[in-house]
Amino acid sequence: MSSARLKHYGWGREGEGMTTDERQFVLGRYRAKFATDTFDTTAVPRLEDLALRPPRVTPPASLAAFCTSERYDRLSHAYGKSYPDYVRAMLGDYDCAPDVVAYPRNEAEISAVMDWAGGLGASLTPFGGGSSVCGGVEPRVDGIRYKAAITLDLRHLSKVVEVDLTSRAALIEGGTYGPALENQLKPHGLSLRHFPQSFEYSTLGGWIATRSGGHFASLYTHIDDFVESLRVVTPRGVVETRRLPGSGAGPSPDRLFIGSEGTLGVISRAWMRLQPRPKFRSGASVRFPAFFDAARAVRAVAQAGLYPSNCRILDPQEAFNTGAADGSVAIMVLGFESGDHAPDARMARALECCADHRGTPEQAEAGDAHREGAAGIWRNAFIRMPYAREFLTPAGLINDTFETAITWDRFESFHDSVKAATERAILEATGVKGEVTCRFTHIYPDGPAPYFSFHALGRHGALLGQWQAIKNAAGDALIAAGGTITHHHAVGRDHRPWYDQQRPDLFAAAFRAAKRELDPQGMLNPGVLIDP
Repeated sequence: MSSARLKHYGWGREGEGMTTDERQFVLGRYRAKFATDTFDTTAVPRLEDLALRPPRVTPPASLAAFCTSERYDRLSHAYGKSYPDYVRAMLGDYDCAPDVVAYPRNEAEISAVMDWAGGLGASLTPFGGGSSVCGGVEPRVDGIRYKAAITLDLRHLSKVVEVDLTSRAALIEGGTYGPALENQLKPHGLSLRHFPQSFEYSTLGGWIATRSGGHFASLYTHIDDFVESLRVVTPRGVVETRRLPGSGAGPSPDRLFIGSEGTLGVISRAWMRLQPRPKFRSGASVRFPAFFDAARAVRAVAQAGLYPSNCRILDPQEAFNTGAADGSVAIMVLGFESGDHAPDARMARALECCADHRGTPEQAEAGDAHREGAAGIWRNAFIRMPYAREFLTPAGLINDTFETAITWDRFESFHDSVKAATERAILEATGVKGEVTCRFTHIYPDGPAPYFSFHALGRHGALLGQWQAIKNAAGDALIAAGGTITHHHAVGRDHRPWYDQQRPDLFAAAFRAAKRELDPQGMLNPGVLIDP
């Protein structure tokens, strides 16, 4: 991480953002979409102008060296990066800001903060990079059970502690941000190769706690695939799992904490399986006359066992919105990579699968083809798009995403029903026809992970209600059609109503029992996954 602070409102560091040309491109798409030249734009309060209540508690002298109640620290730990987070922050509503932010430097200090929070009757929110898009890091205080809010930021636990070259694994601290992690592994010729969209501004512990989806579109799709063992600090003590390549000894203890979203403990370090840094790459962009043609080609590639590193498809409108195509064709962004051998044969076979489903390659080359043509345009848009919300939300525009997974036999009807339900909800909530687009992020032999984006012209004073109505319709449609409420964005609080429907009741009871044993006072991230 550079020395520049992360923004309290918006994506990235202070001073960063979209260029003038990028802003004009994005706004131009919305002007055309809603046939308007101007938007009703409100000003976002400056940091120094925000009202912030005094902290309800003061850290004891034993913790004062790594705890703070400074304005910036409290404000920048109040919210994640979900659409409602942006709206409330835009309105200057920071009532949820924590009273204290702790920056522990080791496990002993994590435990000391847990002991203090328990004695106070405070809630305790683990915090990685704060990139949650589902309400996963907002502190909770109710004045009865929780009399104060403390946030635990692990940024000082940021080292690659040990590298095992023989087993190709590394012991890494949980607060290590993506760039720092890769920079420390680079001299060893190794890489975790886990690149979520939030890579620059998220941490290893956050990835594990939320079951993050990363770089690989197939085979190694989630952070789960890379976890070898964990060390977790809980209010009842430290849990350390045995480091093994695999085990059949009962249910996996690692799996209890992977995806637990900070409700059971704090992931302080993990042994992670690594990959050789890629030496060989092959990339292509493929055009299809229709989105379902592209989807059938993806299924053929997935079921052929080719395991591309990238195999994402964009429907025609999604391709147009990012500048990757003119809106008349669907686009596949296809890529293979290896640290050991040239992937040319796999690329050739994948292109044959595409041709079987009316796919026409725009390009297919080794090296940096993944950075050129439609693939390169989409890649740049993907990386830069999170910066757009900080000026789209003040313009009254509702732009958000939701993602899921479904088996191939149900995909086409699933896609149509979810898209139609969301489009109806936009019209009913705003009175203006909106837009819903779809792409794939990850693929499996038995089904894809469709990723939907929706765009609506909202109204200031009603944005949260309009967004919630659209979100409710989308969530209801996903569950009714047999999908999951989230493939890789986690549950947080925003997805709780549908997660409660999706999970088996007896499993929920078992998880609550684990919560009671590990966190008897229910202080850790209350309201996420389960109620205390």
